[in-house]
Amino acid sequence: MPDQHANAASALPASGLSDDPRLDAAWARIRGRLREEVGEAEYRTWLRQLTLAGVEGEEAVIHVPTRFLRDWLRGQYGDRLRALWLAESVGVRRVDIRVATAQPAPRGEPAPAALDGAEIAEPLSATRPLGEVHVEVPRPDPRGDWAAPLDPRFTFDSFIVGKPNEFAHACARRVAEKPNSPGFNPLFLYGGVGLGKTHLMHAIAWAIREPQSGGPGRSVAYMSAEKFMYRFIAALRSQSTMEFKESLRSVDVLMIDDLQFLIGKDNTQEEFFHTFNALVDQGKQIVVSSDKPPSDLAGLEDRLRTRLGCGMVADIHATTYELRISILESKAAAAGVDVPARVLEFLAHKITSNVRELEGALNRLIAHANLFGRPVTLESCQEVLHDILRAHDRRVTIEEIQKRVAEHYNIRISDMSSARRARNVARPRQVAMYLSKQLTSRSLPEIGRRFGNRDHTTVMHAVSRVAELMQGDAGFAEDVELLRRMLET
Repeated sequence: MPDQHANAASALPASGLSDDPRLDAAWARIRGRLREEVGEAEYRTWLRQLTLAGVEGEEAVIHVPTRFLRDWLRGQYGDRLRALWLAESVGVRRVDIRVATAQPAPRGEPAPAALDGAEIAEPLSATRPLGEVHVEVPRPDPRGDWAAPLDPRFTFDSFIVGKPNEFAHACARRVAEKPNSPGFNPLFLYGGVGLGKTHLMHAIAWAIREPQSGGPGRSVAYMSAEKFMYRFIAALRSQSTMEFKESLRSVDVLMIDDLQFLIGKDNTQEEFFHTFNALVDQGKQIVVSSDKPPSDLAGLEDRLRTRLGCGMVADIHATTYELRISILESKAAAAGVDVPARVLEFLAHKITSNVRELEGALNRLIAHANLFGRPVTLESCQEVLHDILRAHDRRVTIEEIQKRVAEHYNIRISDMSSARRARNVARPRQVAMYLSKQLTSRSLPEIGRRFGNRDHTTVMHAVSRVAELMQGDAGFAEDVELLRRMLET
């Protein structure tokens, strides 16, 4: 008597659970089969919140909490749900997935608990009232920029382009002008600290947000990987993961900075992977930055690394002297302060590792001059920035010394560690040992090990012999001093 069961079920309130044992049993079996087919992780992400509201005629009514989940499930699981209901032979021929105004916890399903101790410190009780969770999951505003504020200083106009960053800059421009261009989704920017990754990401976001042809600009969600994780955890705790997912999937462009933070955060990686796939499938743009290329991010899931590397991967190299000079000139001009060229050259020569530190040093120098009403000079620069300059003193390595000396004397780098004792090899090797003692803090035994596991007495002999030769041979002394200056600059 399937019709009687169907009629009885159709009388159920929209938010209630079925009172028909056959329908309840059928629905429990269907959920079990879905769990087996898709796996635990997929089931918890997408299917856990399905509830059977009732049966209207030959149609089973399934409730979900959001429009996004309804649309996604209709497309991905609609046919499968119908097939599973038909297999149960309880009179259901069709399935309708609807948004419920109030969604109870699915029957037999516990409330979300901590996924792992590294990401969520405190599991929630299944009976804990939602109102007691003091965590707010942000809703997107109409523009979708709920994630993090953008720095107004970081635009394409203020980005100084040079050889080390010109490719990354060109890729960023392309994505800003034409999001989701073939081959540019995702855009993956990588490079060391303070080289301009975040600047380029903010510049892309500002450009994309500009109104298009008189209409509203596209929506952008920019955030660090750390903030992505914390918002995901907050959504789990407040049992509002669908709202979190819908917020992210409603934007035109998703930008995640410092992706390396997700290494070791398996559950957050999984959520980002699903978000990534959903946005790309919808033709939305993704931009990601990291300190390493995708292939070197050990600790990320293979499937995520593969997806991140399938678009455009652009690196930002360490700055050149010319680029550092250009950056300093631009910042000094923007500040309206006259900074002598020799001061800019000095800073560009001394601070080489990080553009952020370079700009900070210039800002500190300008502030000091303004506060005390003094001109910027090389002497004041050395006085004001003495701590920064000391930290950036050149640190020469033994490998660099060996390479430079081998090139200078036209021998092979392997000769530095070989047993050859010919004069044309032994003398350069002694010079390299002498410079290693003078320019590094390595001990004599350690220097010896770097030169083919030689004894420390061999190094001592080399140092004293080179010093003796420098006193008696001006040409040789000039050669060694030239090598020293080359290595120190």
